[in-house]
Amino acid sequence: MKKTLFVLLLCVVLVGSLLVGCQKEEAPEVVDSSNTEAEETEAPVEEVTPIKIGVAAPITGNWAEYGLGFEVATAMAAEEINAEGGINGRPVELVVMDSKGDAKEATAIARQFADDDEILAVVGDFSSTCCMATAPIYEEAGLVQISPTASNPDYAGLNDYMFGVMGVQSAEGPFVGEYLLGNYVGAENVAVIYLNNDWGVAASSYLIETAKAKGINIVAEENHVDGEKDFTALLTKVQQSNPDTICLVTFYNECAIIANQIAQMDWDVQITALGPGASEQIIELGGENVEGFLTSTPFFATNDGESAASAFKTEFESRAGFTLNVHSACAYDALNMVANAMANTDELTRDNIRDELAGLKGFVGVTGPIEFQPAGDIVRKYLIVGIENGEWVIKTDYSYAE
Repeated sequence: MKKTLFVLLLCVVLVGSLLVGCQKEEAPEVVDSSNTEAEETEAPVEEVTPIKIGVAAPITGNWAEYGLGFEVATAMAAEEINAEGGINGRPVELVVMDSKGDAKEATAIARQFADDDEILAVVGDFSSTCCMATAPIYEEAGLVQISPTASNPDYAGLNDYMFGVMGVQSAEGPFVGEYLLGNYVGAENVAVIYLNNDWGVAASSYLIETAKAKGINIVAEENHVDGEKDFTALLTKVQQSNPDTICLVTFYNECAIIANQIAQMDWDVQITALGPGASEQIIELGGENVEGFLTSTPFFATNDGESAASAFKTEFESRAGFTLNVHSACAYDALNMVANAMANTDELTRDNIRDELAGLKGFVGVTGPIEFQPAGDIVRKYLIVGIENGEWVIKTDYSYAE
């Protein structure tokens, strides 16, 4: 019995020795002390909150060229600002929304921007009608709306938070009436066809008043609704008044459509316009029927290869896929003006941004020097441009009206 017990104990000892030996032969765990030290000493990365700016534009719909231009131009401005370190070290983030050029859509967007405390300013909208419809919403929220293009003389003065970069129709309408129609074309009998909205009514009234004062006969005054496609009846009526010149106070789609339908009528009449700017779509849609077309614009960039406007034009057109127009250039300037005002505030609040923007001095954009009048709009000088051989060309310089 004792012998048996002894044998069992011996076996237990031997097995234990084997287990200990195996444990000693296992590779020791390797600890990377350098990584541990790095984790302990590396400072956490601090997240920088972006500055959000709303952009409202007709990216789809009847004025899509202008809206897409807004989107491209403001994105370019934001990228350049961020590449320079942002606004006091904070990056700009754009919140782009499509108003479709519709006042109801624009007001819905305005409410959304107004209710979002992170939106500190808004660039947009395109039309005076949209901007005037949204003005009370932005005023209640204390939120700046700086429109690149709204030019109804009543828009900027609606409240302290409205700003316009394009200029006002109380200046452009008279320029077209006196200098484009009178001095340059030498028109005697003019028919005016205008878009029946806040902008079109104001622009045409200033144009007509000035033209009459300069001795030009206004032989017809007709209006159309946005999105009109068939002008046959209207043009037949206008033709009976026997004008030597037609002045279209409307945008690129209608300008091209009307020019095409005038050609179909085999009607030889000078076509001029106020409003569309040097839009590429007029040429695209009108072709040879818009040869000799004339319009006014406060800005026109050439490919001189030297100026800031030329560099902007080249970069914009490579991104957008269409020719730079005044509306897009004003959108670029509008965003840079907002950023400039934000950078100058001691505390970044909606009200402080508004105050800095109103008092902004010495700003020079791609469209030239910009300084707001007390109402929040600006005064511009104008060029006459025309279509020759399928391209826009400058016909007069800014001194033409002096």
